[in-house]
Amino acid sequence: MSIHANLEPLAWDSQFFGLSTARLNFSSAASVLTAADLNQYALVQAKVAAQQTATLDELAALGFSLVEGEVDLQLAIGAGTAKPLMTAKPQDIPVLQAAAARVFTASRFRAPWYQPDDSGRFYAAWVEKAVLGSFDHECLLINNEHDQIAGFVTLRDLGNREARVGLLAAVPGHHHQGIGDKLMSAAQQWCQNHQIQRLRVATQLSNTPALRLYTRRGAMIESTAYWLYRGRNDSI
Repeated sequence: MSIHANLEPLAWDSQFFGLSTARLNFSSAASVLTAADLNQYALVQAKVAAQQTATLDELAALGFSLVEGEVDLQLAIGAGTAKPLMTAKPQDIPVLQAAAARVFTASRFRAPWYQPDDSGRFYAAWVEKAVLGSFDHECLLINNEHDQIAGFVTLRDLGNREARVGLLAAVPGHHHQGIGDKLMSAAQQWCQNHQIQRLRVATQLSNTPALRLYTRRGAMIESTAYWLYRGRNDSI
């Protein structure tokens, strides 16, 4: 078996991380992937369904390494009691960015492919875009008893009555206080307000607290996948 795939340049990633990056788009109509094709980029990413073991083996033979597993879940949105929601404003961005940079340090944007602070920078940029509505469409907040931000969740309307959670996190110092459940309640309320019937969320396979939260809220696992990377200097 050979890998048939096109290389999709990731312009935003390349600029943000200072690392020429592409992603594999698998297609039977594409040419056979070669080391020379891959060597055009400092980093090539691939996301492969967990059951596609032959593809995983072929990518390993091309020098790809396992980075992280991913679980995609779906939650049906039912009727509920309307409650007021707190939406993040531009003035909240500095606090949210600082929290995201601290919380999201363990991700697929990790060494040896990325710099130590790249993951935090990436998610800080993400939450800013969510507040401004330029990537995710909304950022909802949960405050503590002192009216300080205790957690946040970002949401994107996918169309067809579906939405996706982007980021969900308790601010450092507010863990083990039920913030995750409150954020999921807010996300579900947002979906109800927008006539959304299905809420999707993905998380790392290693993030067992998140998996427990989502399944406790009634989410069902839809699919599992693996992320693999190949650097230009990875051996074959």
